[in-house]
Amino acid sequence: MKKLLALLMAGTMIFAMSGCGEKAADELVIGYTIYEPMNYMDDEGKLTGFDTEFAEAVCEKINMKPNFVEINWDTKFTTLDAGQIDCIWNGMTISDEVKKNCAVSKAYVKNAQVVVMAKDKLESYKDAESLKGLKFAAEAGSAGETAIKDNGLDTSYTPVAAQTDALLAVAGGQADACVIDITMAKASTAEGTSYEDLGYSVELTTEEYGIGFRLDDEELLNKVNAAIDELAADGTMAQLAEKYELNLAF
Repeated sequence: MKKLLALLMAGTMIFAMSGCGEKAADELVIGYTIYEPMNYMDDEGKLTGFDTEFAEAVCEKINMKPNFVEINWDTKFTTLDAGQIDCIWNGMTISDEVKKNCAVSKAYVKNAQVVVMAKDKLESYKDAESLKGLKFAAEAGSAGETAIKDNGLDTSYTPVAAQTDALLAVAGGQADACVIDITMAKASTAEGTSYEDLGYSVELTTEEYGIGFRLDDEELLNKVNAAIDELAADGTMAQLAEKYELNLAF
């Protein structure tokens, strides 16, 4: 009886492992978070955005199928190293920490970290010094969090899970201000949006976006960089930048 049970359990494990399957050779698993206008859901619940369309165009060039997987931004490098995703493609700011943890593509979009708060308070805050003493929120592990700490604004700071949560904290009064990407600030505080009563003014940093790959995945990195060059040459990148109101880094 014990032998029969052991055989049955072994068979179940083999079946379970085969059921999970392995990633197809022609599939590119792309790690992202919801971050408008880079990756977000449209009115029909379909993933879209600059990085979404950009990734799809690159995959077409390198003959791979995109598979978008939502990740925890704070553990993005661990997720990448574990092989759960092939790349981080989500408006990732190129920094020394990023370059230490992954191989980074050529820069493709210019960005800035901006302070978002109620529009009627913007006139009272013109620089980083004037912001000291406010309650801040930012996505844990983000460039916004780094900007808060680098500018000495972390006396009363609360990390949150996503940039959308940082905006929600300001709108709900849990924070006086948040620091997020200017790309998201533009999209989220425009007229007709849920946060049209919020605005931004102070830029704490300027930066560029890149795509992150495992440090030893030089072949894939080179393929993607070559595809980016092709998309820049044929005008695709310029069209996407115009559609999503972004500034290219080249």
